[in-house]
Amino acid sequence: MKEAKFKVYRGDDKSGEEIAYTVPVEEGMVVLDAMHHIQRNACSDLAVRWNCKAAKCGSCSAEVNGKPKLMCKSRLDDYDLSQEITVRPMKSFPVIKDLVCDVSWNYEVNKKIVPFTPKEGTDWTMSQRDVERSQEFRKCIECFACQNVCHVLRDHDLKPKFAGPRFFVRVAGLEMHPLDVANRLEYIKDDMGIGFCNITKCCTEVCPEDIHITDNAIIPLKERVVDEYYEPVKMVLKGIFGKK
Repeated sequence: MKEAKFKVYRGDDKSGEEIAYTVPVEEGMVVLDAMHHIQRNACSDLAVRWNCKAAKCGSCSAEVNGKPKLMCKSRLDDYDLSQEITVRPMKSFPVIKDLVCDVSWNYEVNKKIVPFTPKEGTDWTMSQRDVERSQEFRKCIECFACQNVCHVLRDHDLKPKFAGPRFFVRVAGLEMHPLDVANRLEYIKDDMGIGFCNITKCCTEVCPEDIHITDNAIIPLKERVVDEYYEPVKMVLKGIFGKK
């Protein structure tokens, strides 16, 4: 039977180390299966967050060979088993224990976003084209892989100033909804810090749901902010007549 060698982070946010484990490989195994094997046979206290094992709950996010992944979607036959596979917690968030991170900051950001706001007495009839435009954003499973890979959060830790790709996806779904009447542009510019994003598309590359985060969410939001606050004619008119 083939075997896979793993180096798994053990510890918390203050200290830890990579511990080596060897796991027998069966057909169809994914990284999460290997973590469960380690729990059963080597160390029962290995902390791993997971739920559905079907790439729909977003719980089992980690860094596999340095790249944000869902462990349940990372097949072992996609890796060179002659080399060690490293499994570490997400770098952008505090580590509670082993592979489990504290992602509660994301939910605090979510609470501050103005929710879907339809006009009173709205006619709920919508064209299929309008429905499809924002439908993509609803595929998000909140694995936070995009938050983890984003250099603004990962390398610069600008959480107080920058909401991150996941929440630009959420806001894009609201802003592009044909029946929503709330204006979130000032919030997107000032509180969510969309100007920090330099559209490297790293968030799109790691999304397990293949959401086109950069092209379909972030860039259109940037365009709306620029049109509202930095378009030269509008800036002149606002200077003359005031903000309204």
